[in-house]
Amino acid sequence: MQIPTNRFKQGLREGRTLIGLWAQSGHAAVSEVVADAGFDWLLIDGEHAPLEVSTIVDQLRVIEPTGTTAIVRPAWNDPVILKRVLDTGAQTLLVPYVQDAEEARRAVASARYPPAGTRGVAGTIRANRYGRTADYHARANDEICVLVQLETGEAVARLEEIARVDGVDGLFIGPSDLAASLGHLGNNAHPQVRALITDACRRARAIGTPIGILAPIETDARAFLEMGFQYVAVGSDIGVLKNATDALRAKFT
Repeated sequence: MQIPTNRFKQGLREGRTLIGLWAQSGHAAVSEVVADAGFDWLLIDGEHAPLEVSTIVDQLRVIEPTGTTAIVRPAWNDPVILKRVLDTGAQTLLVPYVQDAEEARRAVASARYPPAGTRGVAGTIRANRYGRTADYHARANDEICVLVQLETGEAVARLEEIARVDGVDGLFIGPSDLAASLGHLGNNAHPQVRALITDACRRARAIGTPIGILAPIETDARAFLEMGFQYVAVGSDIGVLKNATDALRAKFT
């Protein structure tokens, strides 16, 4: 048995556009339903959704057979949390609230085995199919994908230094936190926020670093894709459910 190729990481390297969905429900059945829709990636949100490692692994189990890449956002840029998530079998991480190059280096180190990093080594884990994946420890560093989330004006100002950290595979803009950091809480569409998002995309593309964003409004998603964002979450499972149930109920009002 061999370690699986990280299709998401491969897609970034090939320059493909990757369309995803946010998974906030925390329920494996919901993730199973939406993963079968054929999205390129599904983000398991361990930061804002009511998830523990046990519920993350339940979602990984149902997403993996569908061909959709599961990305896990851990609760924080903490080596213990990242280690536990990686040991469940996650190959792609979206690390929240990375503010500078040093924090980016910490995230990368936490995701790599020594001597390249500081990830703790266990012999029998789900990630290596309980010891059956003979090449796991030799190849894990190559197949792990580390994405870092820029969520403040200060982080975006340091975009180039963060992107150039060895092992950072992509950047991701968190528009809601970015808006809040600029004094526009709840207003992602404010001209100052949009200008900074546009600038971040331009600068990332200029240095050849893939950049993604969350855009649950269709017109925004299309605009960001046209702008050059390479991986875009076009909605969330909770949002899809809410909108569909509201529309259904309205038919019988």
